Amino acid sequence: MRRTAAAGPRDAALAALLEIERAGLSAKDALEAELRRQTLGEADRALATALTYGVARERRALDEVLRRHSRRAPERLDPTVRAILRLALYQLRSLDRIPPHAAVYEAVEQARRHAPPGAERFVNAVLRSVLREAGSPAAAGAEAGSGTGPGPGAGTAAASGRLADEARRLASAHSFPVWIVERWLPRYGPAATEAMLAALNRPPDVTLRVNRLRATVDEVRESLEREGVAVEPARLFPEHALRVRRTRGLARLEAFRRGWVQAQDESSMVAAAALGAQPGELVLDVAAAPGGKACQLAEWMGDSGRVVANDADPHRAALIRENAGRLGLTSVEVLCGDARALPERFAGAADRVLADVPCTGLGVLHRRPEARWRKRPSDPAQLSRLQLELARAAADCLRPGGVMVYSTCTTEPEENEEVVARLLAERPDLALDDLRPHLPPALRGEPSAARGWLLLLPHRHGVDGFFVARLVRRG
Repeated sequence: MRRTAAAGPRDAALAALLEIERAGLSAKDALEAELRRQTLGEADRALATALTYGVARERRALDEVLRRHSRRAPERLDPTVRAILRLALYQLRSLDRIPPHAAVYEAVEQARRHAPPGAERFVNAVLRSVLREAGSPAAAGAEAGSGTGPGPGAGTAAASGRLADEARRLASAHSFPVWIVERWLPRYGPAATEAMLAALNRPPDVTLRVNRLRATVDEVRESLEREGVAVEPARLFPEHALRVRRTRGLARLEAFRRGWVQAQDESSMVAAAALGAQPGELVLDVAAAPGGKACQLAEWMGDSGRVVANDADPHRAALIRENAGRLGLTSVEVLCGDARALPERFAGAADRVLADVPCTGLGVLHRRPEARWRKRPSDPAQLSRLQLELARAAADCLRPGGVMVYSTCTTEPEENEEVVARLLAERPDLALDDLRPHLPPALRGEPSAARGWLLLLPHRHGVDGFFVARLVRRG
């Protein structure tokens, strides 16, 4: 395969997409690494970001178009050719500001520079076929009906057949794996499931939690607006955070450099707030990287006490230390190790323990668009075993009367309510505790909050999908 240095936003996106497939990187990590290798203006960086995230998110829908116009199935194409075609199709389908002829021309040039010899003719033929279909009266109907279900008469009598048909339709329309939609449809119903799929396909805003030990919300707002950043109050925590539409590179902002802000979604803030940590306490965060919640706890405790932030990955543990240093926090102590070993050092000692455990991440697929294609139907059940082990270790670290929060960024009961139920069945000294006094006012009316747990959903609450449960150790 011919490879040349990336020369613009489309080549940056191409390189990032190839790294997502080749190395299993997230879209965020692959794109950031590529942009560090280039010198692109703000508009070109924005286009590279839109292309990378858009193709990663809409891979299913793009491949359905490819199947109709290529003599070879997408999975049989050269990876570089496949990525070039996906990039061009995404521009043709979703970016109105890019003229079709420009998208085709750029794709052919990319193939000439990066793909095997002769690939440019194949790319040109496929895209010209797509454009011809788009100009025909039947094109819209052909695309809307592609890959949406079995032939006439299949499953028409059984409710399960109708459910499967609806799952395939929604999966095709919103570019999601069918198995995820099949899990959500019986739980939420068609309308709410479609709303959640749509929410998880929208690029998320960035929420900046204000470090009120160093600045006020008004000071941060004024600083951001001076740098041309559009700012609005946070939905759940307006007294603690701001939402921004455009950051121009977070690390370049004065408020970030001075340690006034930390990027953190409000759902994550809910999990830390639910702990109710007080100044002077010993608090454990068992899986803390990159440190948003640990730093929030330290800030809200007045940087008084001890926040032990643990993570198993040395590189991610280093991020906690970096963020705490930038924010000027002295009470954050970083550990690197298996959280299941924490009771060896902290058995019965901690006032509060936050167990935000590894999970399938189905509540944050708008932030990690490529992840939807890597998950498997067996993942929730498999991860629940690790999650229960981590929850047990967290509970073992609690002193009598101490508080534990169990949280995930997923929607699945096997990883959420069922893990908590199994822990409670094993540990009669633990009990669910009323969440309402620790929640922002907008969430106190949630019916489950009085029972001690809460499920936040992107389409309903406007934040990341998140599960939070508060438990107290009797004693």
